[in-house]
Amino acid sequence: MNTTDTRRTADVGAWFIGARGSLATTATLGIHALAAGAASPVGLTTETDAVKVDEFPAIADIVVGGHDISTTPLEERARQLAAGGMFPAALVDAVADRLRETEQNLRTVPTTTTQQEEIDLLAADIVDFRERHDLREVVVIDVSSTEPLPPYHPGFEDEEVLQTALTTPGVRVLPPSSRAALAAIAAGAAYAAFTPSASLNLPVLRERAERAGIAYAGQDGKTGETLLRTVLAPMFTARGFRVQSWAGTNLLGGGDGATLADPEAMRSKLVSKNRGLHALVGDDVVTPLHIDNVPDLGDVKTAWDHVSATGFLGSRVTLQTTWSAYDSALAAPLVIDLVRALSLATRAGHAGVVTALGCFFKDPWGSDIHGFGEQTAHFVSWVHETAAAVAAARVAAP
Repeated sequence: MNTTDTRRTADVGAWFIGARGSLATTATLGIHALAAGAASPVGLTTETDAVKVDEFPAIADIVVGGHDISTTPLEERARQLAAGGMFPAALVDAVADRLRETEQNLRTVPTTTTQQEEIDLLAADIVDFRERHDLREVVVIDVSSTEPLPPYHPGFEDEEVLQTALTTPGVRVLPPSSRAALAAIAAGAAYAAFTPSASLNLPVLRERAERAGIAYAGQDGKTGETLLRTVLAPMFTARGFRVQSWAGTNLLGGGDGATLADPEAMRSKLVSKNRGLHALVGDDVVTPLHIDNVPDLGDVKTAWDHVSATGFLGSRVTLQTTWSAYDSALAAPLVIDLVRALSLATRAGHAGVVTALGCFFKDPWGSDIHGFGEQTAHFVSWVHETAAAVAAARVAAP
């Protein structure tokens, strides 16, 4: 493939929370490899014939930055992933200079006396990133590790109580994902929650996002087992089968496996994975689901499902599926799609939750639609309608 340096002036920023993790590193390398002509856009929804529009920002026009608590250099992290089989080492070689440039845009999460001070510093980093690169807009995507769900605090529903807590030294009421989300709001950046962590999923934070008028979407990226479930479940329903049980087991290693070995972190993941399934097949269906840490699997995730249903005249129908893939390689193109889609939404002046992006999430905010086919049709329609509006506004502009 052609790897000639064809860089252009970037106008959209992708700011990753968890910028040195497996997913963000894979997405960052993918952006650079696509921009350099070292890879093809396989797996990108926004590059399919049904969706591709000129109003999406070009991949080459996206510049990457982000926050992380880790200090591992991005190039080193990419080489670690290549050694584990995530992608060819030759791709890292092809874009090593770009990874080193991106390194200059990464910032560590600050240590502060109050949570409000941290939010202000995080927001300042995003604003500085936008101004240094003269970006039209920045899209913040949370791809950090899954957190335990936070214990209830009255500040989750009361703005005044929350602000008092945020400005009180030593008080830690909001988890990292929610502080990062507030930083995006403060910076006026579009936002997506690709994890099941609390993030904006607290009433008072969602109200702040609405008041700020940013475009946002979530929650928890739909990449593998849940994607398959939301394709198959509507089939059973449409054909009149009665699903009795849908059992699943996930085996994974790497950072995700280690994180989800924590029962509290696993609890938030299980909630998001099962909610859509129950919406599609009914709350009375038995849906046991297990997530097991198997360290030697590395970044490969394997999911087994066993579906038991009743068909015509009481006959038994059984379906078993196995899904195995590098999870970050499944998720990375979706993250790039979300950057492009939220950039389009921002250009169109969209404020609030973008429900049309539900096809990217296990537990989509603002939507009760969980069937993948219906979600995708909604997304395709939204893209073309929004792109047409942006194009018309551009023509009408003096």
